[in-house]
Amino acid sequence: MVTALQHGTWIDEEGFKKTCIKEKKRRGDIHQPFYGTWVADFMLRQVAGRFMLGKDLSDKKIPWQRGRRLGMTVARNTSTANFLSKIGKMQSAGCRLCRIVRKAQGESTDGLADERHGHINSAGCEGMATTVTAAYHSI
Repeated sequence: MVTALQHGTWIDEEGFKKTCIKEKKRRGDIHQPFYGTWVADFMLRQVAGRFMLGKDLSDKKIPWQRGRRLGMTVARNTSTANFLSKIGKMQSAGCRLCRIVRKAQGESTDGLADERHGHINSAGCEGMATTVTAAYHSI
């Protein structure tokens, strides 16, 4: 951001993004989200984000359950263990998929990551790592 301010590219949004991306590449942290979270990065893209979300939700061919699930995900009130523990329906916010994998491997289930959408949809989730990696490679 300092570089963008020094060169005056902060006035133009595209110029600002390009300057910030160049700086992130120079520092080697290009694998970090630009706007703080990967969801924010997706939602703020001009060719994707909200446009694609609206297109998906308005498509009559898509089952209503999928649209409902998508809406709940965007509103952050889906039935992940983190949410269920907040409302008192579960005792632990630890990831259920990671717990299953660790039990199958005979490892301790202490110190599980919180089960959130970001965790489940990343390769950090032990139960979803191969699926997420395969989805990434198929893009």
